[in-house]
Amino acid sequence: MVRKVRVGMVGGGAGAFIGEIHRKALSLDGELELVAGAFHRDPERSCAFGASLGLASSRQYRDWQEMLSKERERPTDERVDLISIVTPNDVHAPIAIAALEAGFHVMSEKPAARTLDEALEIEEAVRQTGLIYAVAQTYLGYPMVRQARALVADGAIGPIRKIIVEYVQGWLSQTVETDGQKQAAWRTDPVVAGPGGAIGDIGVHAASLAEYIAGSPMTELCASLTAFGSGRVLDDDASLLFRMENGAQGVLTASQICAGEENGLSIRIYGEEGGLSWRQEEPNTLWHAPLDGPAQRWRAGADRGYLSPAVRSQMRTPAGHPEGYIEAFANLYRDVAAAVRDLGEGEAAYPGIDMGLSTLAFVDAILRNTRDDEKWTRVKDRGAL
Repeated sequence: MVRKVRVGMVGGGAGAFIGEIHRKALSLDGELELVAGAFHRDPERSCAFGASLGLASSRQYRDWQEMLSKERERPTDERVDLISIVTPNDVHAPIAIAALEAGFHVMSEKPAARTLDEALEIEEAVRQTGLIYAVAQTYLGYPMVRQARALVADGAIGPIRKIIVEYVQGWLSQTVETDGQKQAAWRTDPVVAGPGGAIGDIGVHAASLAEYIAGSPMTELCASLTAFGSGRVLDDDASLLFRMENGAQGVLTASQICAGEENGLSIRIYGEEGGLSWRQEEPNTLWHAPLDGPAQRWRAGADRGYLSPAVRSQMRTPAGHPEGYIEAFANLYRDVAAAVRDLGEGEAAYPGIDMGLSTLAFVDAILRNTRDDEKWTRVKDRGAL
């Protein structure tokens, strides 16, 4: 029988969207178990929420510092193995560093931190402790994203030349942060969210998707950031060009003011011999279009023999039974659980501190780039032609 990995959660109390997603995901396969938590900045509300989840009274903690201290005092076979951080961005780094230094593995919501400097501090803690650190780049847990990566690595579309990736939402097309919308309020606040708005919230997902499937990091970029919302400090719309280490070039759009859009993450990746395309809103389908042949529709399913064995192992149902967002999260947790049980053995399947650093280096480069308006060339007026 596989030992369950014991989880302590920070954040994700009543009304928090992402905390409930994490709790559902970590429990899905029966390989992890939530046993402790500090769920709210208010001590009484934190303990009350822990009670509502059925946690033992001794493990309903008033704050995360108390949880780390008291869990550390427990016998090894009782204490939590993994700290799950599902707070707003401003405390990702301090909690992750403290947890690692206290001897706990970490699964953190993205981004790893508010800034690249903070992420570098996490990297140092990971190096010093040798413990597991994973960042919840959710979309890398989708089986057909992993299949796309496998096809690229196998040379199915030849050397990569062009990538077009976009993540468009419409929920911030109006200034809902001024109307008491909690998620909007902290995501548009630079003190909590960090210096990147849409680019730091959803742009990092688009960037990580491109780098993951292509198997290559971005090396240069040219960007434009805009805040369309009245009075908004952080960007809510971003457009950029990028170059990759493998010679590919790409276009990335990240916007939260595209009225009518829901969660439009998609990618098209083109090589010398064909292309691949995937949409998060239809996650069980991957299209492969060879240069000199008909397009092929690859479909998810644990019984699909043509898929990579590693990809099939990430699916729970046969073809025609859709799996989606929570299952993608669950795949990340299952990868982390396997690593916790077999620490130091094999290559990590989960996105770790390298991915956390890469996405924040991406945001940092955009912020530096957008301080320079000289990259814009004015189109000649008709009268001057």
